[in-house]
Amino acid sequence: MPRFSVIVPAYQVQAYLHECLESVLSQSCPDLELIVVDDCSPDACGAIIDEFAARDARVHPVHLPENVGLGPARNAGVSHASGDYLLFLDSDDTLTPDALRSIADRLKETGDPDVLVFDYARTYWTGEAIRNQAALQLTEQGPAPFRLEDRPGLLRLLMVAWNKVYRREFVEEKGFAFPPGYYEDTPWTYPVLMTAESIATLDRVCVHYRQRRQGSILRTTSERHFDVFEQYDRLFAFLEERPELARWRPVLFRRMVHHLAIVYSRRDRLPPGSRADFMRRARAHYRRYRTRGAPVPLRARVQHALIRFGLHRTYRTLQLVSALHRGVAQTTGKLLRGLRSAALRLHYRVQRCLPLRADRAVFAAYDGRGHSCNPGALESAFRDLAPHIRTAWIARPEHHHTIPPGPRRLVPGTAAYWTALARSAYLVSNTAFDHRLVKRRGQTMIQTGQGTPLGHIGLDLQERPAAARGRDFARLLKGVDQWDYVLSANRHTTLTHERVHPGRYTTLEYGYPRNDVFRTATEADVARLRASLGIPQGTVAILYAPTHRDYRRSQRHALDLQRIVRRLGPRFLVLARAHHAYGAPLTSTCGRVVDVSDHPSVESLCLASDALVTDYSSLMFDYANLDRPIVIHADDWEAYEAARGTYFDLRSFPPGAVARGEDELIDIFATGHWRGSRSAQLRSAFRERFCTYDDGRAAERVVRRVVLGESELPPVVPLDERRPVPSAAASLVREPLATVPQPALVVDSL
Repeated sequence: MPRFSVIVPAYQVQAYLHECLESVLSQSCPDLELIVVDDCSPDACGAIIDEFAARDARVHPVHLPENVGLGPARNAGVSHASGDYLLFLDSDDTLTPDALRSIADRLKETGDPDVLVFDYARTYWTGEAIRNQAALQLTEQGPAPFRLEDRPGLLRLLMVAWNKVYRREFVEEKGFAFPPGYYEDTPWTYPVLMTAESIATLDRVCVHYRQRRQGSILRTTSERHFDVFEQYDRLFAFLEERPELARWRPVLFRRMVHHLAIVYSRRDRLPPGSRADFMRRARAHYRRYRTRGAPVPLRARVQHALIRFGLHRTYRTLQLVSALHRGVAQTTGKLLRGLRSAALRLHYRVQRCLPLRADRAVFAAYDGRGHSCNPGALESAFRDLAPHIRTAWIARPEHHHTIPPGPRRLVPGTAAYWTALARSAYLVSNTAFDHRLVKRRGQTMIQTGQGTPLGHIGLDLQERPAAARGRDFARLLKGVDQWDYVLSANRHTTLTHERVHPGRYTTLEYGYPRNDVFRTATEADVARLRASLGIPQGTVAILYAPTHRDYRRSQRHALDLQRIVRRLGPRFLVLARAHHAYGAPLTSTCGRVVDVSDHPSVESLCLASDALVTDYSSLMFDYANLDRPIVIHADDWEAYEAARGTYFDLRSFPPGAVARGEDELIDIFATGHWRGSRSAQLRSAFRERFCTYDDGRAAERVVRRVVLGESELPPVVPLDERRPVPSAAASLVREPLATVPQPALVVDSL
């Protein structure tokens, strides 16, 4: 008896079926049977199913003699199922990697409940993936399993069959089956949740819900959308037969009204001329199933009134008025933006004619993000060492909370922003300033860079279209010509920058200012940072910070972080930080996996952690200054090298152990190799090459040289004389974890 019976009905999905079935068969939890139901599909679905069945014994094909629709096709699959749990998957959707393993683990943790609800993400043809907006309902709130009355918020989730797994014996005992017609999930999911004695949730995206441009049922104009009325008739008939469920009637009534309004308002569902009839039937259902005395939320009262009285023309009029209002607003907005842009250009021209302000400096990082990186450290040094200079920081409003007291806050594109760019004596950034900026005589521009380069940058990207992404190299060189100083942390960075960013600037090989805090922080600072992040005492905090992939549109989830912390045991915690280029969290905070993508300071995260796990991020060069363990997860080195190109083979000169897969990464931590003697040797050689100047006084050297004009600068403290900042893991025992089996082959670090 397999653990899972995955049931996939297939009809006219030949372009997507292969990917769907592969996503199931490639799961790391192989204890499954895959029942694929060919609903008499006129395309090649039947042949594809048979090909998979011939290749893998876990695939059980079911060929129906006639087309019966999605609901009956699922019933046919259930009749052939023998697994402990049923999972329904639409044939154009896919399971995410390791989804079944996570589901199996959660089922075991919660004592095999009747139903387990998990999360999904909508995936678009552009490559964009957007997680379910009601995902908060899936967080682990209180004990599990539970009943629906303990967590009624679950009814706010999308009521579909494929975001849950069901205990097969429970389904058979209750006699649940899918009805024919559209919206067949409605009389299935509500009764299942209401009658389940035990429910659990899993806060993890397990299904990618494909949003097809054409061909999906919900985007097909058809009279069959009237089936929604029969489905709610079935649902309320189910309630009538079970008086003990009467308390759910007001909730289901409100859900019905909302659902009918959606079907009515979507232009691509109902045929022309049928909306009035649909509204009449909606009015009849409203009156039939209305629960008197049940309150209606304030925000839904207009919707309820329109359906209650069948106000078809009024509803259509409101829709037309709303559409007209949006059109007028858009046209007016474009006109106002054009006028504003012209006024700002004129304002900038006027400001460039006024004298420079020698006591002003403007800073920015990552094109308008918060106070961070090398510019952030330099801005603080300006205020400490050159207090006569008034500083300003350019950031979008959502990042203003990261700016400390002192610098003036500037919003990109405002009049104050252009005034500062036109009249400030010092311009400091780690990216390019606005391409419309005209550097004036007397202005000093400092380009701080974003880190020691591993992947190709600058002109080296001319032959790397995946990484260049249409970059204008002429504009790049025009910006380089404006630089007066470029900061460098080591000889490798200096030589690379001067070749790929050729210009007449002066390189300041002083170390990176953002790394100064690694030398100046105290044990008390580390303890305070760990407490602010909720890291318990005695816990090993692993900072996971992958870089972006030039060959992918969306963020790549290379590691199952929940599985890693489960395998490593309660002493380990993962701080997950997404690359800023994606503008989205790497994961959701759950248990001992904490998403810190929004944390304003990556340097603080480094200080609070005990080890770094990364792939090809330049953060490894900075983290090496802490002399704490670094583990490289290089599972796609060849693809990264092909897309971006690298300046050296990281696998041959790593800062620590190298894992080529998730299991190897777990083994490295489980066996203690992450901080063993070999890892320490590799890290020492890495530091010797890349951390020569990062002694805690880099920002001071820059300010004294550029602003104060001093020629005698603080000497660099040698590596062996620098005071380390201890990590909390230093006192933990070094023995391997007994809870993880020791592998015969751990890793080839070189």
